[in-house]
Amino acid sequence: MISSKIQKDIVHSFAEEVRQAILEEIGHGVFGLLVDESADVSHKEQMGVVFRFVDKRGAIKERFIGVVHVKETSSLTLKSAIVDLFARYGMSITKVRGKVYDRASNMRGDFNGLRSLVARESSSAYYVHCFAHNLQLVVVSVAKKNFDIADFFDMISTLLNERFLSRSATTRWGSHHKTMLRLEELFSTTITVLEYIQAEGWEDLQKRQACGLLKYFHTFDCVFYLHLMLLILGLTANLSLTLQQKDQDILNAMSLIESTKRQLQKLRDDAKVASFCKKHNVGMLIMEEDFFDLRNPRKRTNISNMHHYKVNCFCTVLDLQIQEFNDRFTEITTDLIICMAALSPVDSFHGFDKEKLVRLANLYPDDFSYGEILSLKQQLDIYIDNIRRDERFNSVENLGDFSCLMVKTQKHLAHPLVYRLLKLVLTLPVATAMKTDAHNRIGDQFLSDCMICFIGNARA
Repeated sequence: MISSKIQKDIVHSFAEEVRQAILEEIGHGVFGLLVDESADVSHKEQMGVVFRFVDKRGAIKERFIGVVHVKETSSLTLKSAIVDLFARYGMSITKVRGKVYDRASNMRGDFNGLRSLVARESSSAYYVHCFAHNLQLVVVSVAKKNFDIADFFDMISTLLNERFLSRSATTRWGSHHKTMLRLEELFSTTITVLEYIQAEGWEDLQKRQACGLLKYFHTFDCVFYLHLMLLILGLTANLSLTLQQKDQDILNAMSLIESTKRQLQKLRDDAKVASFCKKHNVGMLIMEEDFFDLRNPRKRTNISNMHHYKVNCFCTVLDLQIQEFNDRFTEITTDLIICMAALSPVDSFHGFDKEKLVRLANLYPDDFSYGEILSLKQQLDIYIDNIRRDERFNSVENLGDFSCLMVKTQKHLAHPLVYRLLKLVLTLPVATAMKTDAHNRIGDQFLSDCMICFIGNARA
């Protein structure tokens, strides 16, 4: 029993039993796919895979299936790894109805290609934004595609990580907006502290870091990007908080998404860099002069300062944000979530809307035939009258409890098409899988088996 091989075999056997129990629960039904990428400190790429489904009692289940090692992060490789996992356990990718990928990770671009590849296999496998994910992390991650913005955040990270300033609870990287606000408030104090460390620091390394930060903090770039990110993060802060609320109003959340997208587009279309700098007291360069690139000082740029900061920086960063929002909240997925709200049991099914539910069914052509959609139209009036008159449903506040109560009262048999629609909605994932930054020193299979057993025991 002390042999590592025997221990691994035992753990693997337990893990396979847990997996089989999960797969039996899903049966031939549809499910949601949650994929989260994580690279350990040795840069070994791994994907955590979770299935989300509705069991026989009508309860929502999210079950960890395993960790998959990937040698590279191209969309074809990612899809191949998922298909291999499905094939190993007799699952079909055509049964996927909702999917979430951790698109703030360093594999976010390739997940776009993966979405398209999965969509070819299952047209109803809709991608939805993970509401539990901090949207501001996505905003910053997308902004870092611009080299100068990435350089700015590297400097801020150095400032915080080296503890040149005490890091209070309000300046954690979990809230980039609060960090930027705090930095703006303490900007002059920060300069004073860095000057002191440069002169009186205990270590040469600390003095050199303080010197480098001081040079950067006295540049036009630093102040410009600080206020640009404050502006963008400020526009998206309320939306990020709203989406993370446990009991958010879906219709209000979707409305706020559209308003945020319009404001970002308006900001980009105006693109008044001069007034932007003046408003935020950013020391102005002479915008008509040639832009001087410090990274390549010997090469003429042949562009003005105005062109660089307006086109290469201001508009480019905003274009990246707008593209990300449009991609993350497409018209189809927005319509899907709005229609989903018509099933809500809150306030005696106050949000019930027959047309939206029929439209919702039409978004799932693999699950509803033409004849079934016609039948659904006829059955919805009977369904809502029957449910509203049943006192057992008066106090139901969410779709998960509603699903369980439908099964418990056998309403799912009386209204099978509505219950099928409800199950499809409940497979839409709302949280990503777990991740860890630890260095994986054990084999991929053993790691996956250990996690299966640990999570399975925790849920038991």
